[in-house]
Amino acid sequence: MAANSLNPNNWVDKYSDYLFNYTIVRVNDREIANDIISETFLAALKSAKNFKGEASERTWLISILKRKIIDYYRKINSRKGKAEVRINYNTDSNEGDWLEEQVADSSDMTAEDVMENNELGLAILDCLDSINEKHAAIFKRKTIDGLDTEEICNEFDITPSNLWVIIHRARTALAACLEKNWF
Repeated sequence: MAANSLNPNNWVDKYSDYLFNYTIVRVNDREIANDIISETFLAALKSAKNFKGEASERTWLISILKRKIIDYYRKINSRKGKAEVRINYNTDSNEGDWLEEQVADSSDMTAEDVMENNELGLAILDCLDSINEKHAAIFKRKTIDGLDTEEICNEFDITPSNLWVIIHRARTALAACLEKNWF
């Protein structure tokens, strides 16, 4: 399949449902999922000339979508991190916002660091897809979505101790998967 055989006019009809289902599981918000899918289609249009035909259209779109989901979480975590480290700390030698000034600047990342981060993010998403479905869902709700223990326990009808056992098992399975497939 060559770049000229891509048919962007059919993407929404052919792939939007699948892409939405893939995305909603990972972001758990309809509006955000729709935005990410729109960004995916736009990025695909912009890079259609780079499509080599080594994968199907759907696989190619999914790979773009995965990167968009990772970018979404990076953006959230970047904002969250800034809010968490911003404090007023006044001493004679340091005036205000001392911790924020001491945090490593993400703009110092090399191209290799960025590539490694992207690869790790994709590997984590792939590994989440490969572990027990319930464990993955609970792990995402706790670690990615940041929900309270009580909310998750109510949603999945489990006890707090069961939640932590599941989180531990998910982490162990993710670590094993990453060790096998990424390191």
